[in-house]
Amino acid sequence: MSFYISPRFLNKLAIHITKNYLDLPNVKVPLLLGVHGRKGEGKTFQCQLAFERMGVEVVHMSAGELESPDAGDPARLVRLRYREAADLVKVRGRMAVLMINDIDAGAGRVDQYTQYTINTQLVNGTLMNIADNPTNVQLPGSYDSSPIQRIPIIVTGNDLSTLYAPLIRDGRMDKFFWEPNREDRIGIVSGIFQLDEVAHADVEKLVDTFPNQSIDFYGALRSRLYDEQVQRLVDEVGLDRISLRVVNSAEAPPEFRSPDFSLPHLIEVGQQMVQEQKRVQEMRLGEEYNKSLYFNRKLGEIASPASPPQPHEPNGSTRPATSPPGQPSSTSLTADMVTQINQILGQGHRLGIEYVDQRRFRTNSWNCYGMFEGNGAEAIAALEACLSEHPEEYIRVVGINLSDRRRVLEQIVQRPGSKG
Repeated sequence: MSFYISPRFLNKLAIHITKNYLDLPNVKVPLLLGVHGRKGEGKTFQCQLAFERMGVEVVHMSAGELESPDAGDPARLVRLRYREAADLVKVRGRMAVLMINDIDAGAGRVDQYTQYTINTQLVNGTLMNIADNPTNVQLPGSYDSSPIQRIPIIVTGNDLSTLYAPLIRDGRMDKFFWEPNREDRIGIVSGIFQLDEVAHADVEKLVDTFPNQSIDFYGALRSRLYDEQVQRLVDEVGLDRISLRVVNSAEAPPEFRSPDFSLPHLIEVGQQMVQEQKRVQEMRLGEEYNKSLYFNRKLGEIASPASPPQPHEPNGSTRPATSPPGQPSSTSLTADMVTQINQILGQGHRLGIEYVDQRRFRTNSWNCYGMFEGNGAEAIAALEACLSEHPEEYIRVVGINLSDRRRVLEQIVQRPGSKG
């Protein structure tokens, strides 16, 4: 069974890998190639097909290996896998690459819910160091002065902008945005349905019917066609005996006839999958739950926005913090803090509230308490609730520019042993 390889994809990988094994005079070749694009477009699978076509040995890493309870382990593993690929070149006599899948999921910072740990920092630093010194990659606790083979590194991800900016700069990483065009999509989908003898014209109509779906959609569509036959098997055997029939059974494995791969049936099942996608997008139960959990905890305890300022008390106590007319106020926060929150939200920025205990404060591993846009009353109420629930922890507010996710404010409002 032969799968389709996009000529654009194959050429990009072939050029990058080959350049890293050539000694080009006075040419600085980026060691890393970042393949990025929408989810489910077959970035990793196209890489695998290209490696097989070129006869390249591959050492794999996943995003899950870029984090560990022990500081320094992921960075050491990156160096170990890189040297392993260099040894493969020496032993096998063929080109080799180090491939890190979904790097943005392991080392990227998507939003304020994503913790930036010491391991993330060390992995970024390690990859930058390898990119700058690809023939001098040492393991912690040892040193070998002999240069090793330069090994190109291929990373895949959906959004490379979430990575540490110096890592992805030109000179260290070459970028390739993978967005299959209509010809690529037809070729890939034809390979998916090749054994099912679906006509090329039907494949074209199928792709044109679902132009906005990812490549993985068509693989899932083919799998969905077998649901009817599996359901028939379950009905025949019975729910109480299906486990004995499928696992460690003395009988021959079940046989299934080919499903209905006609174009109308493919479109019908595809439409059902699209409807399920829409339901997931429309429900957003997780977002609704988080709003209830974080944003509306103590809304009943905040002062009314229209409440007039309270005068100084005869005993010399200060009045509660207030805001300009029409803006939310607070009964416990300082006037400066209330004004700052209202200004951040009034400028269209996002406001985050984070907290951390004294031990994790040293590693800068903050926990997100809530994220807010527009509604100052919710933000003030949540900050008051956070101060009340975490009296012996660090608490800070963070202002985030929505356009480029740049932080415009980062201020600690409470330290252990104080009230802000």
